[in-house]
Amino acid sequence: MALSNTQYSILMRRYEARQLQNQRIVMERIRCAYQKLPRLAEIDNEVSSLAVEQAKRLIDGDETSLFKLRNRRHALAEEKKQLLADHGYPNDYFEPPCVCPDCKDTGYIDGRKCHCFEQAAIDLVYTQSNIRKILETENFANFSFDYYSDGQINPTTGLSSLATARQAVQNCREFINTFDTEFRNLFFYGDTGTGKTYLSNCVAKELLDSGHSAIYFTASSLFQIFEKHAFDKTRDAEEDYHHIFECDLLIIDDLGTEFSNTFTVSQLFLCLNERILRQKSTIISTNLGLRQLAEIYSERTFSRISSRYTIIKLFGNDIRIQKKLKGQPCQDI
Repeated sequence: MALSNTQYSILMRRYEARQLQNQRIVMERIRCAYQKLPRLAEIDNEVSSLAVEQAKRLIDGDETSLFKLRNRRHALAEEKKQLLADHGYPNDYFEPPCVCPDCKDTGYIDGRKCHCFEQAAIDLVYTQSNIRKILETENFANFSFDYYSDGQINPTTGLSSLATARQAVQNCREFINTFDTEFRNLFFYGDTGTGKTYLSNCVAKELLDSGHSAIYFTASSLFQIFEKHAFDKTRDAEEDYHHIFECDLLIIDDLGTEFSNTFTVSQLFLCLNERILRQKSTIISTNLGLRQLAEIYSERTFSRISSRYTIIKLFGNDIRIQKKLKGQPCQDI
């Protein structure tokens, strides 16, 4: 991920601010607990004194005293644990309430960037904050089947619009639940306003919340990065290009809306094929039909999608129009 010094400093300041806030929270919890349970303060003070005494005995090589001090510290720790439990405090009450428990809000694990840092870099560099805001509303908690009809039938599958939507949601759930154990990809197609982008966002929200890195591009913006990499040859272009193949989940929205030519066709195949080889999942949404997809992007690209993606066709009345008629706000569907 290409970060300038300024961008890196911005991210690190955010982590430092989290750590300071965590410290304030812990200190306030300790103050309140000491006030309610004076014995707790006595235990902590005695433990501190024992630590100093233990260090002295260690220097002196006094093994007998060391053994007694360790036993005393263990007894105090057990007493503290029981005291907290008896008064309804959880075991981790004095632990910092970290946003990321893996790196403890430092951004690094054993000298390597944490997954949360990688996603923060994605959000900053690719300006994904607008996507984050959309995900606050476009998620499974707000997903509704009310916009799908039980009377509209797909003659190919025999399923109604509603049954198809229910099956699509089930496929998305399976994709999320097996994300770390099974390599899968999703391909949504169908008419405008049938929920393709919404479902992509639902999946993205779940995976982001579980600590995975996800990056969203419209097809046009994705191909702009490919073009920049091919013709600029800068370090930033190289790293941006590299990240497309390394993120846990790549979302390509509105495939087919870009200006298509031999360059975009070849780059799409390279992108999809490379991510398949690396076992990195991809979600594609498009208004194109399968025959159009093969005609525009070649049979070999269509072959990769048909063999390695779960293909989901959504159909029904335009949800945007339905919401507009009801006076409801709507995002991309």
